[in-house]
Amino acid sequence: MGLLEGRVAIVTGASVGIGRGCAVRYAEEGAAVVAAARSADKLESLVREIEAKGGRAVAVPCDVEREEDIDKVVETALGRFGKIDILANIAQGGNDDLTDIMGASRRNVLYAYATGPLQSLLFMQKCFPHMKARGYGRIINTSSNSLYNGTPGLTGYEMAKGAIQALTRNASQEWAPFGIVTNCFIPLIKTEQFINSRFAAFEDQLVARVPVRRMGDPYNDCAPVLVFLASEGAGYVNGQVVAIDGGFRLIA
Repeated sequence: MGLLEGRVAIVTGASVGIGRGCAVRYAEEGAAVVAAARSADKLESLVREIEAKGGRAVAVPCDVEREEDIDKVVETALGRFGKIDILANIAQGGNDDLTDIMGASRRNVLYAYATGPLQSLLFMQKCFPHMKARGYGRIINTSSNSLYNGTPGLTGYEMAKGAIQALTRNASQEWAPFGIVTNCFIPLIKTEQFINSRFAAFEDQLVARVPVRRMGDPYNDCAPVLVFLASEGAGYVNGQVVAIDGGFRLIA
């Protein structure tokens, strides 16, 4: 019996990287997965992979900037599986603001917020009544290691990641009495997004600063932690920022 047997999980950003690894692991641990992302083809491939292993999953194309798409994801979870136990807010955007503070544009900052804390908030708001009614919920939000560095060129992105942590803390205090715990993680994981980013050129320098001397893998290193945070055993872990980074960041 898996750690998530009988649970229903919404996983956003499920088509690639951390989201895909999370969705596969959740299904392997017994959860029914509602996989949301923009790429319908990649989502269908994910669902086929999960079903081939005997798991349950449904694909819901979703652009997190569109509230009606978020509504469709939640409605599909309820219509197909009857409840929502887990919300893994993995989909994140807003990493296109490559300017200093004075050059940060209103458009890029607003995009970072729309695809980060705002969409996370909307998913949380729409899932909350259903979790509250059952007295059980696990919410996992995604922040960033770069937030702690004050990285030049990532003004809007890091502002948005800070807001996600604030949202996580607020929910942890307001919603815990209803059996809902809310946590956040900061990954240092080698995903497609990292490989295609400007930071890929600095991979060797990053790895040199990681005590385990490698970058993490979405499925093998990140997803198992997300399984725990989604499990019944995490009911006393609340309002925390969990670093999944091989010791790169020590959070006091």
